[in-house]
Amino acid sequence: MTNRLVFENLKHRPVRTLLGVIAISIQVTMVLTLVGMSEGMLNEQASRARGVGADILIRPPGGSIIVSGGQMDARFIPFIDKQPHVTAATGTLIFGTDLFNYTTGVDLATFNRLNGGFRFVEGGPFQHPDDALVDEVYANQHKLHAGDTITNTNHKWRVSGIYEPGMLARMVVPLATLQDLTGNTAKVSTMYVKVDTAANIPGVIAELSDKLKTYKVYSMEDYTSLFSATNIPMLTDFIWVVVGVGVLVGFLVVFLSMYTAVLERTREIGVLKALGASPGYILNILLRETVLLAVAGSILGILLSYVTRFIIRDLVRSSLIQAIVPRWWLPAAAIAIVGALLGCLYPGLKAARQDAIEALAYD
Repeated sequence: MTNRLVFENLKHRPVRTLLGVIAISIQVTMVLTLVGMSEGMLNEQASRARGVGADILIRPPGGSIIVSGGQMDARFIPFIDKQPHVTAATGTLIFGTDLFNYTTGVDLATFNRLNGGFRFVEGGPFQHPDDALVDEVYANQHKLHAGDTITNTNHKWRVSGIYEPGMLARMVVPLATLQDLTGNTAKVSTMYVKVDTAANIPGVIAELSDKLKTYKVYSMEDYTSLFSATNIPMLTDFIWVVVGVGVLVGFLVVFLSMYTAVLERTREIGVLKALGASPGYILNILLRETVLLAVAGSILGILLSYVTRFIIRDLVRSSLIQAIVPRWWLPAAAIAIVGALLGCLYPGLKAARQDAIEALAYD
């Protein structure tokens, strides 16, 4: 009987119910989209690092996991290449072009020794110092083909080839040219090392760590395992700020909806009390309505996260990548339900405390 009364109350005001569900769903979608984008970007960075085919990665001191804290002397590369069990060593220079994109300078002669080089779908390797390679994603976004000219880092490049994504950056240029353009002559941001067998990786890491004392030497497996929100400065804090905003949005939406609903249903509440309904029964009805709204909004919010992924990936075609994160569905729904219950608390208590005679006299 109570559940039927709850459903009828919500059906009696379809516009308000729909708006409440949509507002809560936006809150859930906001949380899932942010978390999905952070995981999607980090997972892609880790995948690109693994795609290089190296066993060991060397970074300069300082900086975060993704952003290099400085540059290293490229003259270390021949020294590393001569170490026991090392079969290949190369360096790349990373230059950020905007918040989410960067250009990477490579020496193809040494880079190809790591995994055989890029797999081209159009065109081929560098032929001139001003040539550039772009991956399929970048080419599709900018409608590029081999032979086209693009401007990046305030420099005009000829697209010599388009390669399969999953390795380094969206755009790759000759290392020497990028070093000259950015004032980093004989400098690299990252060094990649290939070892003859997996069993020798720990020994080579120990040897390189001893000889390159100030640098960070990782196995590729350890390095890619660091790509998580907890290892990125301020990202976790930012996510929780958005979660807090989501709780506030849910609180305000439900508070306004339930407060006006209580005012509109004053006589109805008076009738229920006159028939013997207790304050707890009145409060229970409003809480059930709120939970139902929050659950419906959470389901819609989860479905909308697929819509935002489609928009980002297929319509906007941006460099952002949103992952679907099922493990966040329940936390996001719980956040929505908690915010909604907090918003319902005051209107519910107000309705429960209403005097039956005054409520029946309300016009």
